[in-house]
Amino acid sequence: MKRKTIIPYNPKLKEIARQLRNNSTLSEILLWRHLKGKQMLGYDFDRQKPIDNYIVDFFCNELMLAIEIDGISHEHKFSDDEIRQKKLESLEIRFLRFTDWDVKRDIEAVVTSIRNWILEHTNQPTPNPSQEGSL
Repeated sequence: MKRKTIIPYNPKLKEIARQLRNNSTLSEILLWRHLKGKQMLGYDFDRQKPIDNYIVDFFCNELMLAIEIDGISHEHKFSDDEIRQKKLESLEIRFLRFTDWDVKRDIEAVVTSIRNWILEHTNQPTPNPSQEGSL
């Protein structure tokens, strides 16, 4: 197994992240149902993860992948999000972004996009559709 990379974070953000987890948006809840418990091709995702001086919606350390859901609250903060993303990308973190509307409208398309990104960026074989989801 690949050794986990240690990601710096501001300890003061831990309580804020906990509060965000306890007050998730509908879109975060919908996507979390597909990411929790290593359901996404066996990868472990955290939600509301403090990294450096920021908190990302979802994060997989093994993939160094942050997933963000941009909602109405993000629309006026685009330049802040861009600065934040560039800082985190300097830590070799890669990003996938989805809109709140896309997650609510078509969660399966969002999940497929995440799965396809993982398959394209890892040496993992493409799952056989007839076996996917079976025990």
